[in-house]
Amino acid sequence: MFLSKIHIPWTQAKNPYQFHQALWRLFPGHEEADRDFLFRVEQQQTGVGAQVLMQSPLQPQSTEQSPILLAAPREFALNIPNNQRLRFRLRANPIKTIKDNSKGTVEKKGKTFTKTVRVPLLHEEQQQAWLERKLQAFAQLETLIVQPEPVLYFRKAKEGRSGKIQPVLFDGIFTVTDAEAFKKAIVQGIGPAKAFGCGLLSVARA
Repeated sequence: MFLSKIHIPWTQAKNPYQFHQALWRLFPGHEEADRDFLFRVEQQQTGVGAQVLMQSPLQPQSTEQSPILLAAPREFALNIPNNQRLRFRLRANPIKTIKDNSKGTVEKKGKTFTKTVRVPLLHEEQQQAWLERKLQAFAQLETLIVQPEPVLYFRKAKEGRSGKIQPVLFDGIFTVTDAEAFKKAIVQGIGPAKAFGCGLLSVARA
């Protein structure tokens, strides 16, 4: 896996579509592949651009013609053992899924189900409980700081719908209890809205 620091100029960073296109261009020849990288915007400044941390199985590449600044990617191995104590950071989109009769029904395998919608968890105790459920497969949470962040609005033109997500920044310390499950969480990310910069679990030795 590779961890990279990226600067995206404001001309691309201010437009969500161009922002994602800029990230995809770091993987020439793979633009049509399923997204297998995770990222988190560390800082964004109007008129300047966005500082992005990205994790990817492929090494990103930039060209002299590209306005994107790519710091030398650092390769790392996923060899964290059980009982390792780690500091972590995660920007996530804590949600719950509920049935919504107003959305109608859907047929699956001959059965009829009420359609569901995702609802953001807005209270800190709910957000912490959501994180603990996500971590319980591979870690024991020790300390946690929960920081709500500004709402992100989006529009999916192809689907003709718009919406919003309520990201939350989690910082804390946990101890790894299942190294294989932990490795899977690092690779796959945690929770929904990964296309909007959520899900990247960053760790360092505590």
